[in-house]
Amino acid sequence: MSNKKNNQVSRRQFLNYTLTGVGGFMGAALIAPMVGFAVDPLLKGEKSGDFVYVLDVDEITETPQKVSFQVDQTDGWYESKVEKNAFVFYDSNGDILALSPVCTHLGCTVDWATEKEDEFFCPCHDGRYNAEGENIAGTPPTEPLHEYTFKVEEGKLYLSPETHARGGA
Repeated sequence: MSNKKNNQVSRRQFLNYTLTGVGGFMGAALIAPMVGFAVDPLLKGEKSGDFVYVLDVDEITETPQKVSFQVDQTDGWYESKVEKNAFVFYDSNGDILALSPVCTHLGCTVDWATEKEDEFFCPCHDGRYNAEGENIAGTPPTEPLHEYTFKVEEGKLYLSPETHARGGA
């Protein structure tokens, strides 16, 4: 007589296959959203730094003036408007300079000509910068104030939302 048990699945095997399949499906269901959350921002197109209108060129003076502007910011899926500030003025060469008011020492906000005349001053740790935004030796900041990239079109000044470091002492 031939034995037909070779083609049959035992109860133990059936339960093993079923639980493995269900466990794999549940594991995939748990991991898929996490992978999607981690990968989705990478797949979205990166916005290039759009320039933002700040003021007219004829309003710029040789004395730094603090201007505020808003930029769109995206953190994952959260989109918001963020207010940024810049000191805009003509430097000693007559070129436009747009400096970030964030101290390069610890990130406090600097002011123009508060303690000393013709200097940027950081009240947190007595950080000082000269009229060009370069750090003064012997004070806490180790590099000049960062600057904004800008462009001028039709008499209007536009700033990039991001700053970059400058060379200097």
